Amino acid sequence: MTDIYTSMILALTQVSGRAGSISPTDAARAVATVLVPEGGPDAWHAHLAPVRRAARLLARSGHIEILRKGKPVDPAGAKGVIRLRIAAAREA
Repeated sequence: MTDIYTSMILALTQVSGRAGSISPTDAARAVATVLVPEGGPDAWHAHLAPVRRAARLLARSGHIEILRKGKPVDPAGAKGVIRLRIAAAREA
């Protein structure tokens, strides 16, 4: 399951901790910076869908929570504006 998308989500949510959360856009921008540093300001768009897919997998496996309006939601129904937070059991 570990690829650059899952690794970036896990790293960023770990840094933000339980009190914080990240946007899928944050992870997409970080991945774009690593993979295509000279890609320009919009290079992250191509990575947003894979980040959201990775987030759903991580949420189903209990690594992170997907939040909608600050509340955890079912990964299968997570649509629209979402945030990602490290799961309580995963915070170290």
